[in-house]
Amino acid sequence: MKSKSPIYFLLFALVALFLGMFFGMTASFQYLMPEFLKQQIPFSKLRPFHVTSVISWIVLCATGSIYFFLVYVEKFKLFSPFLAKLHFIIFLLTGVAIYFSFSFDYTKGREYFAFMPILIVPILIGWILFGINYFKTLYKNVKGWPVYYWMWGTGIAFMCYHLLEAHFWLFDFFRLNFIKDFAVQWKSTGSFTGSWNMLVYGISIYLMSKIKKDSNVATNKTAFFFYFLGLSNLMFGWAHHTYLLPTQPWIRYVAYAISMTEWIVLASIIYNWKRSVLKVEKENHPMAYRFLLATDFWIFINIILALLFSIPAINFFTHGTHITVAHSMGTTIGINTTILFSALFFIVHQIYPDFETDRKWVKRGFVSFNISLFIFFISLIIAGAKRSYWMYVSKTGSFSEMQDSLVPYYISFFIFGIGIFVSLSIIAFPLFKAFFQKIKS
Repeated sequence: MKSKSPIYFLLFALVALFLGMFFGMTASFQYLMPEFLKQQIPFSKLRPFHVTSVISWIVLCATGSIYFFLVYVEKFKLFSPFLAKLHFIIFLLTGVAIYFSFSFDYTKGREYFAFMPILIVPILIGWILFGINYFKTLYKNVKGWPVYYWMWGTGIAFMCYHLLEAHFWLFDFFRLNFIKDFAVQWKSTGSFTGSWNMLVYGISIYLMSKIKKDSNVATNKTAFFFYFLGLSNLMFGWAHHTYLLPTQPWIRYVAYAISMTEWIVLASIIYNWKRSVLKVEKENHPMAYRFLLATDFWIFINIILALLFSIPAINFFTHGTHITVAHSMGTTIGINTTILFSALFFIVHQIYPDFETDRKWVKRGFVSFNISLFIFFISLIIAGAKRSYWMYVSKTGSFSEMQDSLVPYYISFFIFGIGIFVSLSIIAFPLFKAFFQKIKS
């Protein structure tokens, strides 16, 4: 009997996604009505709930997808089903502990890791267990790894290191030196994002390979060039966050050059794959195919934004505004989430080959999702541009007057944030139902 641990990861990933969207909508409503639930759960509390839930969605879904591909699609015998089960239990209990940490104001951590620092220990243990299971399983079964195996292995290894690095501030050697502390904090969080991107982008190449039934997608020179470029981005791309720090000039130049290229290569891979996919292959995986096309669109949109604010002169004006939030939302929702939903539809098709995943209302949810996200994205960019203009150009009027001028855009991203929530709920319902049935069977 195959392990059901991958299904548990995927099921709770969807739960984390819905929680993340709920906290996000509540936080966006507080932009419109600052007094809303201010005493019970102010914005400062909602933000870590939202960020942690969304990161959990990405991490749990990527992890569950990789486990599923190894066990159910590749038919490998997992090195230790017990370790996979233990991995899930540790992540689940730690997730609950993190929510308790936020609820009772035990928030002594930083940025993506605002919870009690001690809780990073079980998280690290979970990643180490994942790494043992992953590498031991592949060592026995695979020779001549396709690029997605390298990407997943690299993502797991670097995740362990950068989770540690994100907590170097606990040591006086870093904490007592502002520049050193600030640089390491941004480096670790930037590379943490790069680590999960390795997992997610590896999934996208795996899906393209399997939908087309052509291993060349994952073994050609372009795919490996993208892997090494992504690895370079993981190690150096974070530096565009620290342009304002007195760091070595070569670090800025390398970060600037790398940040210009990574997504362009991924977009090229998806574009060339899209042109070569046969009609029958599209029909076998209709929603997985559509979500990968949506990924290509959102990569293009985010490339334009990223290219602009990776330029130091522009970065100075955009850093810390809603434009940065738009970039973050565009990547986590527009790129990571579309890839992961493509994976979920592919997985459901593997479990239930006759399962209809392209029903009319799911298709409509897909269209509504992309339209809502686009308007949501544009609203944030306009709000950020107006705030930046007030800060650095006009410098007229009070802060409150500037905030009042942004209310129409806050209303817009709140309304279309609801649109994203409703659309993804429509899309995800049959997936959640299918995974729940699989667990009960």
